[in-house]
Amino acid sequence: MKAIIPKWLELAREIQAMAQTGLTYTHNEYDLQRYQRLTEIAAEIVASQAELSQGLILENFQVQAGYATPKVDVRAAVIRNGRILLVQEKIDGKWSMPGGWADVGELPSAMVAREAWEESGFTVKADKLIGVFDANHIEPLQFYHAYKMIFQCTITAGEARPSDETLAVDFFDPNDLPPLSELRTNKRILDEVFAHYSDPHRSPFFD
Repeated sequence: MKAIIPKWLELAREIQAMAQTGLTYTHNEYDLQRYQRLTEIAAEIVASQAELSQGLILENFQVQAGYATPKVDVRAAVIRNGRILLVQEKIDGKWSMPGGWADVGELPSAMVAREAWEESGFTVKADKLIGVFDANHIEPLQFYHAYKMIFQCTITAGEARPSDETLAVDFFDPNDLPPLSELRTNKRILDEVFAHYSDPHRSPFFD
């Protein structure tokens, strides 16, 4: 089930995105002041609803530059003998498919292979795109909008080993999953992953 976005978060995101884009493209002194004020209003809205200081939120907003656009998260879906590869995240102690934020200048298939190698110790090859998920509706809700690209991958070499970002690496039966790091991998995504492995001709999913 998709998460319902609170109205305050929806409005704050929209205001911040407009302000960020406006600050990027305008050269008018008065418009710059207006867009800066919109940034402050968005920070005020978030601070009034979340347990964060307005200054911290504003500082984070000001780091964002350029046209406001969703971030991209890539994940490697690797199934071996009916069990899916998951890594235990250091940040919360829960489990997810290996992956992370996309880097500029790298092919999506190369990014997901690199992330899988770095986090799990396995060399993988991306075989097909399983789907593109709108992470805007995945709990716990985050301020910045993101898309998740899930790739079906095959192991070509390597062995399980943790990394600087992961505590453990293991394969799990779909009916006996560990606690999931929901922001990174949730049951809805895993259901789609297993559906693709059951039906090789299944079309890529998209929101």
